Parts: sequence; structure tokens; C-alpha cells
Amino acid sequence: MSDLLLSLALILVKLGLIFGVILGMAAYLVLAERKILGRMQLRHGPNRLGPFGLIQPMADVIKLITKEDFMPDQADKWLFLFAPGLTALTALLSFVVVPFAPPLTIFGRELPMVVCDLNIGLLYFLGISSLGVYGVVIGGWASNSKYSLLGAMRSIGQLLSYELAMGLALIPVVLSAKSFSLTDVVMSQADWPNLLKHPVAFLIFLVSIAAESKRTPFDMPEAENEIVGGFHTEYSGMRFGLFFVGEYINLVIIGSMLTVLFLGGWHGPLLPPIVWFAIKVLFVAFCFIWARGTMPRLRYDQLLHLGWKVLIPLALLNLLVTAAVLLAIG
Repeated sequence: MSDLLLSLALILVKLGLIFGVILGMAAYLVLAERKILGRMQLRHGPNRLGPFGLIQPMADVIKLITKEDFMPDQADKWLFLFAPGLTALTALLSFVVVPFAPPLTIFGRELPMVVCDLNIGLLYFLGISSLGVYGVVIGGWASNSKYSLLGAMRSIGQLLSYELAMGLALIPVVLSAKSFSLTDVVMSQADWPNLLKHPVAFLIFLVSIAAESKRTPFDMPEAENEIVGGFHTEYSGMRFGLFFVGEYINLVIIGSMLTVLFLGGWHGPLLPPIVWFAIKVLFVAFCFIWARGTMPRLRYDQLLHLGWKVLIPLALLNLLVTAAVLLAIG
């Protein structure tokens, strides 16, 4: 009984620490994106509140909390209120299977550096990531706005176009690691990262997860020049803030999953493992911010063409080649 209580206490402590760190990272990624894009566009970005504008995220939170929270008259009340929380919650739940360091031994007891080391961690991630679109779809439909509904329908089409390619791209990684556990996937990259073993799978997964997360150039569900902001057009105050937070938590998820699956996880020389993990995650986030300041948005027909006619056939071909090579050498 005491071991069970200790295990539950450790899980709660790890959950609290991870959620605190992730929410803090999401807040300051907003500031980082505004500063980086400002530099790329020859302007300053936020620089008034605190040294180098470091208190700006706190001001943004206060502004969102104190703004009026209104609801359209004809909206579906309960679904309208439920959607933003669902988006943020599914983003946070993805982190419970992400290993960010090797297990630590404390007082003769091995402490995994992951909230829950599931033996089907990769399947859990795919399932939770596919649930994230429901917050967008429910919010768009419940708003009773044509603009919001159009953004929600674009999200469904985008999810269907890239979910299959993303799953197919991860099968070669599973074949190499011989496990669905994300910890085992990281351990299998002790010598060489999967980026070098499976470069085609890496590129397919990179494009697919960017589309799943609605990052530029795949931000069609928002498309402010076409549908006035998309699925969150009718949201204000902290409910809009939850959509916003969910988007930047997804940016951390992108970095974490690319690090775990293809960049060797916590492996690296000289520095502590958790530092290597953080460096890789932040580098991936920087690259996605860079892409936002560089690349134009695709047309919707181009998005569908890339997903169905390029990525899925390429992922299937890569799977066949990888399976054949592993069978030949195994």
C-alpha cells in the first residue's frame, strides 16, 4: 500500500512539474516568436515591459483574463464553453508519455523521467493528437458563425489528409526500435539518431506534424485573410487564450516528439541529458518560428495534393523499403 501511495505521489509531482514547465515555455515561446519575427521583419517586437520585454507574457495573461468574455446569442452554450478547454487539455495530455531524461536511481529506487512509461506510448501519442481537432471542430460549429464553421471544416480535411502519412512515417521507427515505448525508441538511438537512419520518414513526419498543428504554411483553419480568423473568430478573453495556449503547447509537443523519435532524445556529449533534450526541443521550435516568417501559406488544393498524392505514397514506399532492408540484415 505504501509503494502504491509513493508511486501516485511521484506521478502527481512529475505532472505538476511538467505542466508548470510546459505552460511557462508556451508563454515565453509567444514572446520568442514575436521577437524572432520582429528581427526577421526589421522591427523590434515587444521591448517595453521589463528588460528585453521579458514581462510581456505576464501582461498578455492579465489582459486576456480581464477582457470581456462574450458569447454569440445563437451559439450552443455548453459546447462553446467546452471547446477551448478540450484543445488545451489534449495538448497537455500528450506529455505524459514523453521521456526527457534516462531513469534516475534515488535511494536504491529507479525513478523514470517520464510521467507514465507506457509500452504503447507511441500509439497513445497518435490517439491524443488526433483528439485535438475535436476542440477546433466543436468550437467552430458551436459558434454558429459561417467563418468559424468554415475554419472547422478545413481542420477536419487537414487532419484526414495528414494523419495517415504521419502514422505510416513512424512505422519504420517502431521496426528499428522493436517497441512502441518512447523510452525504448530513445534508447535505440544511443549510437545514431533516427534522423540519419530514416531521413525520409523524418521529412514526412516533420511536414505531417506541422500540418496537424496548423503551423505555417499549413495554417488554413485560421486564414485571417480569407475567413477572418477561422474557428476562434467568435471567442474572446481567456477562452481565446486557451486556444492560443494550446497552439504553443503544440509547438513544444512538436519539438519533443521530433527529439524523441528522430533526434536521439536526451543523448548527447558533455552536457546533462535533460539539457540536451531542452536544447533540441527549443531548436525545433525556433525552426518552426523561422518557417512562419519565411514561407507563404499554401492554397487548400495544394495542401490536399501534398497530403494525399505525395506524402502517403512516399510513406508507403519508405515503409516497404525499410521493412525489406531490416529483413535482409536481420
